[in-house]
Amino acid sequence: MLRSLVGSEMCIRDRPRTTWWSRNWKWAVPVLCVTGVLLVLLPVLAFGTGAYLVVSLVDRTFKSSGGYQEALALVRSDPAALRALGGPIDDGWFPTGHVESDGAGGTSDLAIPVSGPKGDGTLYVKATSDMGEWHFTRLLLRVKGTGEEIDLLQTEP
Repeated sequence: MLRSLVGSEMCIRDRPRTTWWSRNWKWAVPVLCVTGVLLVLLPVLAFGTGAYLVVSLVDRTFKSSGGYQEALALVRSDPAALRALGGPIDDGWFPTGHVESDGAGGTSDLAIPVSGPKGDGTLYVKATSDMGEWHFTRLLLRVKGTGEEIDLLQTEP
């Protein structure tokens, strides 16, 4: 009996030693893959979310200004604009320009993407506000494709 124990003990000692990797690769590979994917995706998602929030805030700020709202109402009711773009006229997602408000006054200098069933274009707006009343110095619709320019301050209602 003693001989068989000693014999089996020798067999265990004679076996080649296994490495940590050969014993644990089945769980280590998925953990490393998931960790690598997270290390790449988390910064991308964080940057994308931050950029989206900034763009949404700027978009909301422009669209809530009185100059933007009144300019959009004027282009939606202008017969020449309706003939060029068709009705209804919708505003695009991201206007560019500058909006400033200081209590009862303010300024707007905007380029607003607009579209209708017949086409799309850009509405250029320059306006000032005095005690909540907007005065437009420029209100021009440039139709894409045709290049037609419609001065909304000159057209008759």
